[in-house]
Amino acid sequence: MSKTLIIVDVQNDFSPSGALPVPDGDSVVAVINRLMPYFDHVIATQDWHPAGHGSFASVHHQSPGEIIELNGVEQILWPDHCVQSTWGAEFIPGLTTDKIEHIVYKGSHPDIDSYSGFFDNGKQQATGLNDYLNTIHPCELYIAGLATDYCVLFTALDAAALGFKTYVIQDACRAVNLNSGDEENALNQMAEAGCHLVCSADLLC
Repeated sequence: MSKTLIIVDVQNDFSPSGALPVPDGDSVVAVINRLMPYFDHVIATQDWHPAGHGSFASVHHQSPGEIIELNGVEQILWPDHCVQSTWGAEFIPGLTTDKIEHIVYKGSHPDIDSYSGFFDNGKQQATGLNDYLNTIHPCELYIAGLATDYCVLFTALDAAALGFKTYVIQDACRAVNLNSGDEENALNQMAEAGCHLVCSADLLC
């Protein structure tokens, strides 16, 4: 039974010292490293924004956290982050990258964001992740990374909607929690969509 691990956006700008810090975000690295040998395939996604991306608050002279409409889609404005080929877009140091067989770059279109590893936020363009998965035919997808309430959430929802048996490894994820309860709401959404919520200990035994 082929099992695939998808590592979502474990990048410097989402570490506690990054431009868009996820509290305790770097702690997922050790958990993910322990998990990798248990999978047949390991795939990673990276936010890969051009400078001046439309989701950046600085572009609109507004503050992070404000909400606008971007290309017909509601968009939370973020600090400039994960700009292509910068330190912030690199994987967090210590992540065992030699086990990653394929990287999906997302959010590279300047006029629309892409939380999901599968599609942009308007579902207009695919990232190529589904095409790649169709070449390796995984029986199960396991999702880990950053952040539980955004990119992990939308990647998991799309995985389930595409028909994959989808698991979310809770202790290998961390949330932004812009609003109180965002993490819990995200976990509930994933469970309601048919995703299985598990812990790393369930996989390491």
